[in-house]
Amino acid sequence: MLDDTTSYGLLKTLENNPGLSQRDLAKRLGISLGKVNFCLNALIEKGCLKVNDFRSSDNKLAYAYLLTPRGMEEKARYTVLFLKFKMREYEQLRAEIKELKREVEQKGLLESVPE
Repeated sequence: MLDDTTSYGLLKTLENNPGLSQRDLAKRLGISLGKVNFCLNALIEKGCLKVNDFRSSDNKLAYAYLLTPRGMEEKARYTVLFLKFKMREYEQLRAEIKELKREVEQKGLLESVPE
């Protein structure tokens, strides 16, 4: 259930927002609360996150999920993988658009499709 995309999303989001609740993380990432809980625990077990418990302090923040040095390394690795994936996706989309433009122009459906 812990995949690269979810790990990347969690680490990226928590890097700048360590105090987000699991519910807020689920909303931001568009995944279930149960998946967030499972993935956070997996990242904690891998040593990518540590949890600070502030429930007993006057601060109303219950938990803060902090990236460990290993978590920073993993986030960097996931960032590179995510970028490569998005670049491939972008190139495929560009090729598809080029082909669709060619088809539309060939069939005379539009005089000229803007670039």
